[in-house]
Amino acid sequence: MDAVRVALLREVLAGTEWLQSTRRFAGALRSSVGAHGGGLLLVGSDAYEPWHLAAHLDDEAAWSGLPELSPTLVRHRVPTGVPSHLSVGLGRLAAARRGETVLVVTPERPGAALLERVHDARRSGTTVLALDGGDDELAALAHDALAVPATDDGTSLDLDTVQHLVSAAAGENSLPAPRGRRRFRDRLSRLADQLTAPPPTRW
Repeated sequence: MDAVRVALLREVLAGTEWLQSTRRFAGALRSSVGAHGGGLLLVGSDAYEPWHLAAHLDDEAAWSGLPELSPTLVRHRVPTGVPSHLSVGLGRLAAARRGETVLVVTPERPGAALLERVHDARRSGTTVLALDGGDDELAALAHDALAVPATDDGTSLDLDTVQHLVSAAAGENSLPAPRGRRRFRDRLSRLADQLTAPPPTRW
């Protein structure tokens, strides 16, 4: 989903709780990594790997001039022959320390093994954030969480869409201005910059 589609999605969602919720969570993410100069570890469940969010955060880090938003993708299984930045295993969570941030992203229950590792990371002083389907155990471990429950009736956004909104909001240089000409011009300027000079991605 490119910047134009994110902007259109925001227009569609104007007045709903999703814009406020995703911006609040993105603010918590940005504050956490910004306060300590980075150290963002991104991890999913055994069956769900948030590589798409990793790529978008990497792009936002480059576009916004906030390198601390660029994550390290922590993987449950590391295939042989992959680049070094894609070969970080779960042992990295054991090495997480104060000043780092662990962002858990999964639409399903994270599993006991992952919860245990996240718990240990929190005890070591790591800030824990969760973007998930609403697991109570994960929410209890997280310093901040945004739940995206799965529904069959189309009344809620899916996790992938929410990830786009969060990553875009995390890369914004300031809170959105009041509705009006200035906000519209600022948004157009930012979209033009992003579309005409996209940085190379490493994902």
